[in-house]
Amino acid sequence: MRISARELLGQLLDAESFVSWDRPPLAVPASEQYREDLRKAAVASGTDEAVLTGEGLLRGRRVAVIACEFGFLAGSIGVAAAERIVAAVERATELGLPLIASPTSGGTRMQEGTVAFVQMVKIAGAVAEHKTSGLPYVVYLRNPTMGGVFASWGSLGHITFAEPGALIGFLGPRVYKALYGADFPEGVQTAENLYRSGVIDGVVPVSVFRRIAHRALSVFSGVPIADSVVAPEVSNDRASSAAVKGDSDVQALPHRSGSVAPEDETDTWHSVLTSRRPDRPGIRDLLRHVTQRVPLSGTGQGESDRTVVLALARFRGRPCVVFGHDRSNQRGENTMGPAALREARRSMALAEELRLPLVLVIDTVGAALSKEAEERGLAPEIARCIADLVTVRTPTVAVLLGQGTGGGALALLPADRVLAATHAWLAPLPPEGASAIVYRDTGHAPELAAAQRIGAEQLRADGIVDRIVAELPDAADEPHDFAHRMVSAVAEELADLTAIDPARLRRSRGARYRRLGVPGSR
Repeated sequence: MRISARELLGQLLDAESFVSWDRPPLAVPASEQYREDLRKAAVASGTDEAVLTGEGLLRGRRVAVIACEFGFLAGSIGVAAAERIVAAVERATELGLPLIASPTSGGTRMQEGTVAFVQMVKIAGAVAEHKTSGLPYVVYLRNPTMGGVFASWGSLGHITFAEPGALIGFLGPRVYKALYGADFPEGVQTAENLYRSGVIDGVVPVSVFRRIAHRALSVFSGVPIADSVVAPEVSNDRASSAAVKGDSDVQALPHRSGSVAPEDETDTWHSVLTSRRPDRPGIRDLLRHVTQRVPLSGTGQGESDRTVVLALARFRGRPCVVFGHDRSNQRGENTMGPAALREARRSMALAEELRLPLVLVIDTVGAALSKEAEERGLAPEIARCIADLVTVRTPTVAVLLGQGTGGGALALLPADRVLAATHAWLAPLPPEGASAIVYRDTGHAPELAAAQRIGAEQLRADGIVDRIVAELPDAADEPHDFAHRMVSAVAEELADLTAIDPARLRRSRGARYRRLGVPGSR
């Protein structure tokens, strides 16, 4: 039996203390079929979206709350749900309230494609700002919590507990079987196993979590509950306005966007197949065209992952830290694991400490899908990478070089500038995996690749990519010339970005991802 969002709020908060912050869901572009899906979901779940937000009292202490509703399209997060979550996080931050989040979700909403997938960046960014303000963020994972939700705001809690028997993991068992033709090992993606592995802090029912949250918030506040300060009220109008528009002096930097590109199934699928050519140039080919390379290795804490590359380099004389996926060392299920993500976080810290720009190269079939990866905290490391990258105090350039699959790609995406090769793409899952979720087969992969707008031109039209670097016509057929063009393009972006005050860059980066996908906000 799953606990609904309203049941969770009823068991967690003091009786009749919950006050909703929710407004009608944001209107997003939708096909007739998707609109019908939303209507049926609302009837079945009794909620207007996959998440409820508001505030209430927890043993007399005022708290903000976010609760997912699995009955609404499997708790999946699209643009409207993400907007509601972020607005609640921002309001909690403004009010100075501790925040309790309780996800239960299958992950990103497949009907909205890559734009929905990238919403995890802005949710993670909002949570990072809440925590930076010195405010508690407490997480209670419910059954199930999977995919991008677990790999972003579900893994950023100061403390994280889960309900007994909850299915918790990075990739759902059905998708894993569709992609690899085998069952995922039993007993790995459970709350109890993740507790034993040190990924979460405990496994308790809601009634016990209520007591734990109360004690934790008393410790976090440093004052007895009777003396706790009640934050001032903020009107709904003010909170909503600040959430959508942002402060008047914080503007996202302009990007080189194009007109809306046609969604051509043949062209998009051609790009997916082209990006998978084994002779396609990768990060090592780019580094052969830079100067003064200094290769580095590992996390500095006894871990290394050969599916990624870390180096110091100069792009046309511009010094930077470079980190990215190494396509030449990705084979089958041997893809980036938790150590690679910790190495990515090392690159971010190194760039910030040395005050050097950071260049991130995305070219991955996806993060590792294995018992070891789940138990060593793959999803939480993805979440931390996203949060770190959104808030890092140095210029950043992301290069979408080839395949951009799942959380392993999203972890390196939220930069000041995003470049993409002509045949590069970004998606929450490989198209075959998305087809397995939507149609329970892999035969609809080309159709979904186009519908989810994963191709470079669609990503530019949707504001995810700033600039496309041409392949003439395929990078694999002209590896040296293509690498030269890409290195030159990165150098141009570095020249632009290093002329901007780092504090302004950080604010504008947050504003960019805060508004992504919201109609009329670009």
